[in-house]
Amino acid sequence: MAQQAVRKGDRVLDCCSGLGYAAIAAHRLGAREVLSIELSPQVMSLRAQNPWSNDLGQEGITQLQGSSYELIVTMAASSFDSVIHDPPRFSLAGELYSEEFYSQIFRVLRRNGRLFHYTGNPHLLRKGSSFVDGVIRRLKSAGFKNVEKVDHLMGVSAQK
Repeated sequence: MAQQAVRKGDRVLDCCSGLGYAAIAAHRLGAREVLSIELSPQVMSLRAQNPWSNDLGQEGITQLQGSSYELIVTMAASSFDSVIHDPPRFSLAGELYSEEFYSQIFRVLRRNGRLFHYTGNPHLLRKGSSFVDGVIRRLKSAGFKNVEKVDHLMGVSAQK
């Protein structure tokens, strides 16, 4: 996921970071700063115990516990070069798939900034319309360009 959006020297926002693997990958790709946000205090606790999450303690990675949906509105416009967005499934966090949230991602990205949005491989919601197609429509409505499915990673890439 990180390779889809992150370039050396980037300032990266990792929304819904889970155990932090995407944040660690972004850092290893040469990101100068990574802001990792995770809502669940339990997952934050697991990070501290998980040996594969140890690199989250590296200089250049900042961990925040909280809601990406609430925290992103407090962030300065054009403050990130890339965003990795790996939200929980839609039934648990539909607001993180909303045009409103995508507009906030667009706002915090710098000009030509890149987004990778993991969507998973959800089933068709209704005949002729897939969940991912809805994500793509909302990203475009929020202002993103070059919005494309990345089938092998089960996600969508886009650019500001």
